[in-house]
Amino acid sequence: MTAVPVSIQTAPPASTGLGAARMPSTGALLDTHGRVHRDLRISLTDRCSLRCTYCMPEQGNEWLARESILSTDEIVRIAQVAADAGITTFRLTGGEPLLRRDIVDVVRRLAAIQSPDGPVQVAMTTNGIVLAEHLDALIDAGLSRLNISIDTLQRDRFAALTRRDRLDDVLRGVAAAAASGLRPLKLNTVAMRGVNDDEIVDLVSFATEHGAELRFIEQMPLDAGHTWSRSEMVTRDEILAALSERWSLTAVPGRGGAPAERWMLDGGPATVGVIASVTAPFCGACDRLRLTADGQLRNCLFSTHEFDLLPTLRSGAPDVSIDDALRRCIWAKLPGHAINDPSFLQPDRGMNAIGG
Repeated sequence: MTAVPVSIQTAPPASTGLGAARMPSTGALLDTHGRVHRDLRISLTDRCSLRCTYCMPEQGNEWLARESILSTDEIVRIAQVAADAGITTFRLTGGEPLLRRDIVDVVRRLAAIQSPDGPVQVAMTTNGIVLAEHLDALIDAGLSRLNISIDTLQRDRFAALTRRDRLDDVLRGVAAAAASGLRPLKLNTVAMRGVNDDEIVDLVSFATEHGAELRFIEQMPLDAGHTWSRSEMVTRDEILAALSERWSLTAVPGRGGAPAERWMLDGGPATVGVIASVTAPFCGACDRLRLTADGQLRNCLFSTHEFDLLPTLRSGAPDVSIDDALRRCIWAKLPGHAINDPSFLQPDRGMNAIGG
């Protein structure tokens, strides 16, 4: 398939949003609603080894042009500027980040970055297919945390959902991660009505057996084909009701800016999480910024505007120009994603091109 550039509307210069308030040129990465940003999600590629029905069509994908993909040097440069401004965690996403040939080098170089508060943490979200082959090298390179996506434990169902018969590979990846001692270890599941909602208890049991926390994610309008339907989404309350039939749930306090609400199972230590972006948005505490594989800054997963860093990176501009772009992007951040507002518009990019 021929790679073509994807055209996305870029954002205009940020307004203050607070009357006479001015965008800070130094200090923490602050938005007009008082949120301090500490987490940068870095997408390494829009390519993926699966074709999950809620994310990508099986055929007809328009891939990012190779020349638009950030080099490792460019990623590290942006990350260092972000760390100097207060970012403390980098999460590597995709597509599938392990498809990037220099993934171990990316992790090693990012893990060596220091923020004013000390070493940064490098986390990764992966589909797990080739994780077993790379995990030891990734840990040696400095990987701090790991999330593995797994939506079903049934082989036929996995093949239908992902359009690939690779469940055994994912299970090997989970087993390798569990044996590695890398903690915390989290397994991510998108809950879908009539697809895997009958596996809610089984998936949590599987996670706890592997020393992991299962995190259920409400299905969001981020599919490339724009076929998302609210009626197919399993809600937070439905997930908790299913879990309550098997375990006693006790809320874990101190959520902070984390996307998942967490509960102890039967008093702990095992836990489960729910990311309810649709029915219980957590925008008020959001501390995340996103960088796409082709150098676009996004201040929200659902944003319809982007800030293009490529011209800055490739024109010889100084690092202060990158810092300014980070601040302008965050200063333009809206109070919430407005999924539940009639005016909501789904982003043009699919999840694979935005990064998780």
